[in-house]
Amino acid sequence: MENWFSLEWFGYSTLRSYEWVYPYFLYLLPLVPFLFWLRNALHRKHKQRLTITYTSVTGLRSWLTLLRFVQPICVGLAISLILVALARPQVVSERKDQYSEGIDIMLLLDISDSMIEKDLSPNRLEAAKRMARQFIKGRLQDRIGLIVFAGEAVSLCPLTTDYELLYGFLDEVNPSLIPTPGTAIGSALAVAVNRMRDTPGESKVAILISDGDNTSGNLGPTTSAQLANAFGVKVYTISVGRPKKMSKADTTTNAGALMDEGELQNIAGIGNGKYFRATDNTALETVFKQIDQLEKVKSRDVLSRDVKDYYRVYLYWAVALLLAAIGTKSTFMANILED
Repeated sequence: MENWFSLEWFGYSTLRSYEWVYPYFLYLLPLVPFLFWLRNALHRKHKQRLTITYTSVTGLRSWLTLLRFVQPICVGLAISLILVALARPQVVSERKDQYSEGIDIMLLLDISDSMIEKDLSPNRLEAAKRMARQFIKGRLQDRIGLIVFAGEAVSLCPLTTDYELLYGFLDEVNPSLIPTPGTAIGSALAVAVNRMRDTPGESKVAILISDGDNTSGNLGPTTSAQLANAFGVKVYTISVGRPKKMSKADTTTNAGALMDEGELQNIAGIGNGKYFRATDNTALETVFKQIDQLEKVKSRDVLSRDVKDYYRVYLYWAVALLLAAIGTKSTFMANILED
């Protein structure tokens, strides 16, 4: 092991970072000095003594006298480090990865002129874009695409897991992207089905956001909904904005607008989807939260642990100290009278 001889292995931060597999060995560390005291007590009567005339010398002990403590200190430290190694210090790194199968979600956003109405703040389109961003942010590994439509439908962003790219497309959405007037709900839904029919995902969802006025397009919404159902695409429809109050004189003129809201209900009812009405920002936020809960996929958390053992470092130190104690045993550092 590299750099095992570094003193950093005994630093407070290093020792604190360890997880100890057998921490009870550390409780024996205070007994190491007791072992030396016990050895001295048991061998006190058997020590050899040499009687000489001794004159006390004042001042500090000579360095030769102090060197006699090197051997017992090395042995004591070696025993302590063996206990530390037996406690088995480890550094454990944990990482949690979340996995899910993911689903395919296509957002269909109406950008016709009627979506500029300000009954939602700041207007219907901007409110829908803001809630769509929040919805995307809460998804995990889902492939999400974006289709915008007015008098015709355009696939603005294909199915992707690059949500930052999707946010960029959402920021660019405005009514000027499609100058053709009208609202082609059927065409938009047909484009969504065409984009998702060959995708490998088991779950496919289309979220259609409109103000309920279907006024153009070559394919009717009901026909498109039947195609979606045939290809296993679940359709959620969201009608945004408050219905306009009509006078008796306008009832006949605006009858089509009332029928279109029913048509959005019919689109969702053909398959296993659901229809929602959002008359203000709070209601729109609630709708997206409900769809988010309805389309939750099963996910699993995988916890990976990276374990590194460092007991060898302290064993190397213990061996080195024991070798130092043995090497000094027959030198002037040892007291031969205590052997």
